[in-house]
Amino acid sequence: MGTAVVTLKIMPESPESDLDKITEQVAKLVREFAGERDTKVTIEPIAFGLKCINFIFVMDEKLGSPDVVAEKIQDIKGVQSAEVGDVRRAIG
Repeated sequence: MGTAVVTLKIMPESPESDLDKITEQVAKLVREFAGERDTKVTIEPIAFGLKCINFIFVMDEKLGSPDVVAEKIQDIKGVQSAEVGDVRRAIG
Protein backbone atom coordinates (compact mmCIF):
# COMPACT_ATOMS: atom_id res chain seq x y z
CA MET A 1 0.00 0.00 0.00
CA GLY A 2 1.11 3.54 -0.66
CA THR A 3 -0.02 7.11 -0.55
CA ALA A 4 -2.80 8.62 -2.66
CA VAL A 5 -3.54 12.21 -3.65
CA VAL A 6 -7.29 12.83 -3.76
CA THR A 7 -9.20 15.73 -5.32
CA LEU A 8 -12.71 16.43 -4.03
CA LYS A 9 -14.92 18.70 -6.13
CA ILE A 10 -17.43 20.48 -3.90
CA MET A 11 -20.33 22.44 -5.40
CA PRO A 12 -22.07 25.03 -3.21
CA GLU A 13 -25.84 25.51 -3.28
CA SER A 14 -25.59 29.08 -4.58
CA PRO A 15 -23.12 31.86 -5.41
CA GLU A 16 -23.93 33.36 -1.99
CA SER A 17 -22.72 30.28 -0.08
CA ASP A 18 -19.84 31.03 2.30
CA LEU A 19 -16.94 29.16 0.66
CA ASP A 20 -14.55 29.92 3.54
CA LYS A 21 -16.91 28.36 6.09
CA ILE A 22 -17.52 25.33 3.86
CA THR A 23 -13.75 24.91 3.34
CA GLU A 24 -13.15 24.97 7.12
CA GLN A 25 -15.75 22.25 7.67
CA VAL A 26 -14.37 20.16 4.79
CA ALA A 27 -10.85 20.45 6.24
CA LYS A 28 -12.12 19.18 9.60
CA LEU A 29 -13.79 16.14 8.01
CA VAL A 30 -10.71 15.38 5.90
CA ARG A 31 -8.44 15.59 8.98
CA GLU A 32 -10.74 13.17 10.82
CA PHE A 33 -10.50 10.76 7.88
CA ALA A 34 -6.90 11.10 6.69
CA GLY A 35 -5.12 12.71 9.63
CA GLU A 36 -2.88 15.77 9.60
CA ARG A 37 -1.45 15.54 6.10
CA ASP A 38 -0.86 17.96 3.24
CA THR A 39 -3.88 19.73 1.76
CA LYS A 40 -4.49 22.34 -0.92
CA VAL A 41 -7.61 24.32 -1.77
CA THR A 42 -8.40 25.99 -5.08
CA ILE A 43 -11.53 27.88 -6.07
CA GLU A 44 -12.70 27.32 -9.64
CA PRO A 45 -15.19 29.63 -11.36
CA ILE A 46 -18.06 27.68 -12.94
CA ALA A 47 -20.66 30.14 -14.34
CA PHE A 48 -22.88 33.07 -13.36
CA GLY A 49 -20.86 33.79 -10.21
CA LEU A 50 -20.94 30.17 -9.01
CA LYS A 51 -17.58 28.76 -7.90
CA CYS A 52 -16.61 25.26 -6.81
CA ILE A 53 -14.07 24.22 -4.22
CA ASN A 54 -11.36 21.77 -5.25
CA PHE A 55 -10.02 20.27 -2.03
CA ILE A 56 -6.85 18.23 -2.58
CA PHE A 57 -5.46 16.04 0.19
CA VAL A 58 -3.00 13.22 0.80
CA MET A 59 -4.13 9.96 2.38
CA ASP A 60 -2.81 6.49 3.11
CA GLU A 61 -4.33 3.96 0.71
CA LYS A 62 -4.97 1.64 3.68
CA LEU A 63 -7.88 3.93 4.65
CA GLY A 64 -9.87 2.70 1.67
CA SER A 65 -12.17 4.75 -0.52
CA PRO A 66 -12.35 8.54 -0.06
CA ASP A 67 -16.04 8.35 -1.07
CA VAL A 68 -16.83 8.14 2.66
CA VAL A 69 -15.58 11.70 3.14
CA ALA A 70 -17.44 12.97 0.05
CA GLU A 71 -20.70 11.59 1.45
CA LYS A 72 -20.16 13.37 4.78
CA ILE A 73 -19.31 16.64 3.02
CA GLN A 74 -22.67 16.58 1.24
CA ASP A 75 -24.31 16.99 4.66
CA ILE A 76 -22.60 20.36 5.26
CA LYS A 77 -24.99 23.29 5.13
CA GLY A 78 -24.52 25.20 1.87
CA VAL A 79 -23.13 22.23 -0.08
CA GLN A 80 -25.11 20.95 -3.04
CA SER A 81 -22.78 18.09 -3.97
CA ALA A 82 -19.34 16.62 -3.33
CA GLU A 83 -17.60 14.02 -5.42
CA VAL A 84 -14.21 12.44 -5.73
CA GLY A 85 -12.84 13.98 -8.91
CA ASP A 86 -9.45 12.30 -9.00
CA VAL A 87 -7.33 9.78 -7.10
CA ARG A 88 -3.67 9.28 -7.97
CA ARG A 89 -0.96 7.22 -6.37
CA ALA A 90 1.85 9.42 -5.05
CA ILE A 91 5.35 8.37 -6.02
CA GLY A 92 8.41 9.37 -4.09
